[in-house]
Amino acid sequence: MLHQIEEVVISPETVLDWQKDQYQHDMRNHFDIISLHKQDRLKHYSMHMAKYAGRVARGCREPKPIERTFVDALLVCLSAANTLHQRLIYEPRRSNETFLARLTDASGRFNDACEKIDHLEPFLDQANESNQDIFDCLLDLASERGVDPECELYTRRKELAERHFYIR
Repeated sequence: MLHQIEEVVISPETVLDWQKDQYQHDMRNHFDIISLHKQDRLKHYSMHMAKYAGRVARGCREPKPIERTFVDALLVCLSAANTLHQRLIYEPRRSNETFLARLTDASGRFNDACEKIDHLEPFLDQANESNQDIFDCLLDLASERGVDPECELYTRRKELAERHFYIR
């Protein structure tokens, strides 16, 4: 269930804290991914983003609610930013495009950037730009729906950490 607030205002310092928290979470709970080569990690994250775009595209046929997709995509976006050494900064972008169109476009560009790795083509600028666009898209959705992203991140990380009950 989404925790609602009136307006989403997110400072650059808050976003940086989210990225730091995500790094700690990934080190503890996703070491299998964090230990991959950076290029392989980026490809892994691009597959996640394609999966999330598919969930949104399925609409009411998708068993996972949009709220779950929102927070999962936000977690992956933060992980990708850490892999890219990218400092995310939220800038609201009002758009007439739907959430689905924005997420699919940005995720497709992120996938394209990751595919360029195998061809030794320049990819970093495109990866950074598309990941930033995914981040902005997600937080714009949170703002439209009055969702508290920080609370959602905390709650989901806690759920994911409980899967690894044997790690203290």
